[in-house]
Amino acid sequence: MDHQQQPHENAVMRYPREDDPELMEAIRRYVTPGERANRRYLKLLGGQFARHDVPDKATFLRALVEDAHQITDHELGVLLDCEWRSRITAAWLIGISRRDQFRERLGTMLLASELVYAGQGYCFALARLGTEQDAEILTAYLDHYLPRDDCQYDQPWALAALLRIDELRGTNHAGRFLQPDGLWQQWAKGRFDAAAQKKHIDELSSYVDKDPDLA
Repeated sequence: MDHQQQPHENAVMRYPREDDPELMEAIRRYVTPGERANRRYLKLLGGQFARHDVPDKATFLRALVEDAHQITDHELGVLLDCEWRSRITAAWLIGISRRDQFRERLGTMLLASELVYAGQGYCFALARLGTEQDAEILTAYLDHYLPRDDCQYDQPWALAALLRIDELRGTNHAGRFLQPDGLWQQWAKGRFDAAAQKKHIDELSSYVDKDPDLA
């Protein structure tokens, strides 16, 4: 099964509707700046903004980092209540500003894997927080989903985030997944390269830390 998760049957989710002005304003302000084919959430999807041929990269990064530090915790919570476009954006903003008060919620949402694509943002945020707690969350996710051949969800992002934390902290949580013929090889079947995935998440993190004019 490819990555097409759906909300859990009993999940409570807010959908973009005109009778929810609080949510609509948060989406307009933080999720959908830009032209229709160039919305913020689309540039965050897969880290597309990092491609060298993306125009106005410096402008995009400057606004993204500024919003990450200006958005309130309440507004982030509102976006996390919504669908994947809002959730992936909120997770990126959480990761950039390293708001560890959202760790538990992101971990719960990552393990639930309710929605397509949103897990990319959760993994990015956990990698940015970068503590032992975040490593434990990512390890629990990989323990649960790597044995699932039918689930191509966010395993590459989770492993990359865990590898980044291991490198930064001098730990080796990811080692057991990468053993020859281990869980990673059995799941990935040559479709994903762990080193390339880690390099990608390293680059994404570096972009939001440096002067956007040098990006």
